[in-house]
Amino acid sequence: MKTLDAVLDRIDKDIDQSVERLFALLRIASVSTDPAFKDQCRIAAEHVAADLKSIGFEATVRPTAGHPVVVGKSNGVAGPRVLFYGHYDVQPVDPLNLWKTPPFEPRIETLPDGRKIIVARGACDDKGQAMTFIEACRAFKAVTGKLPLPITMMIEGEEECGSKNLFGFVRDNAAEFKLDLALVCDTAMWDQKTPAVTTSLRGLVYEDVKITCADRDLHSGVFGGAAQNPLRLLSQILGEMWDDKGRVTIPGFYQGVKDLPADIKADLKGLDLTAEKFLGPIGLKKPAGEQDRMLIEQITTRPTAEINGIIGGYTGEGAKTVIPGEASAKVSFRLVGEQNPENIRDAFRTFVRTRVPADCKVEFGNFGLAPPIQLSFDNPALTKARTVLGEEWGHKAVAVGAGGSIPIVADFKNVLGMDSLLVGFALDDDRVHSPNEKFDLKCYHKGIRSWARILDALSAS
Repeated sequence: MKTLDAVLDRIDKDIDQSVERLFALLRIASVSTDPAFKDQCRIAAEHVAADLKSIGFEATVRPTAGHPVVVGKSNGVAGPRVLFYGHYDVQPVDPLNLWKTPPFEPRIETLPDGRKIIVARGACDDKGQAMTFIEACRAFKAVTGKLPLPITMMIEGEEECGSKNLFGFVRDNAAEFKLDLALVCDTAMWDQKTPAVTTSLRGLVYEDVKITCADRDLHSGVFGGAAQNPLRLLSQILGEMWDDKGRVTIPGFYQGVKDLPADIKADLKGLDLTAEKFLGPIGLKKPAGEQDRMLIEQITTRPTAEINGIIGGYTGEGAKTVIPGEASAKVSFRLVGEQNPENIRDAFRTFVRTRVPADCKVEFGNFGLAPPIQLSFDNPALTKARTVLGEEWGHKAVAVGAGGSIPIVADFKNVLGMDSLLVGFALDDDRVHSPNEKFDLKCYHKGIRSWARILDALSAS
């Protein structure tokens, strides 16, 4: 029997014990955002470290200014050096009354369609997903006595509150973590049958803009028609950010945005994501993005500009006839390809400034700058992962972008110089961050098998 076949057989035979090990981690209420759960986060970190030690990793619980980071190292074998990233912290459980059973008492439930699911806070995000990788390592160790690659684990405890201390931790220890490839399991499949490799994460620019006209709110009967209205001015400026075909009109906005390779675009087209399927459930019918792009491109691989809120004037009960003295808006941009966050921020500010009259004032604030991440479509690790995922699931693995972001992945690239291979097994109905979070038992089981296949394929390079 080939080594991989023996490892996969071991995974199948050990699945009940694998679920129990996951349950042990899920019982720990490691809510990172609430100081009341600080001790539980520490317990979770120590639990993960002990589990890694049990399969031969040199594991330590490393302090930060917040919750600790678990670092596990297993060397002594040849091959590409990989860094696996996951997180042991979870979201708050509120509202508690919407949970069918206590959120930290994991259980198996059978859905009406016959699927068996694991229900608990963190079942999917990210304890269950992280454990798919750890369990794959466990199976290799049990069958061969060693791991197929030199593996370093980085399991953090603050992802759900912004990873605010992880960035400094990575920078301070960059020499230790500069390896060959990062592996991340915190993403999703396309659907229940189709595995996916996330090849891009959109970056972010989030701006606050405030326009001040008069030095106070004005009586609209006295000053109306003569005084500049900042709400009208701000709305007009923001409305000019798009043309009638949905393209952003800010000069230089699309610099660094590249078209998809023809084969990748064909794969995405084959997924047949229609407006009816995607927008219908939220009461909409027509995509509002670039008209010459497929819907799936609009939400994953194309940049966006969005108005997140406008504030100004009187918004209380009843009527108050005023022209406000100031108005503000929050505006965000999702970036792709090689778009530069600082350049986009500066271009947006110039776009606004050139449209503000000389007797009015504009001020800006920034809530965040994060660059986009793009894995080259000809990356050998991507090719290998897509091949073996297809073998495991029986469907071709798609290479697809994600609309959101995992900020630390940018540091893996920009600070550590590593590409990241993002493979996850979440489904759309996993209720991540919501009551009754779940993870399909099939996804957990086949996720372990998938990582075993990926590690085996990477070791052959």
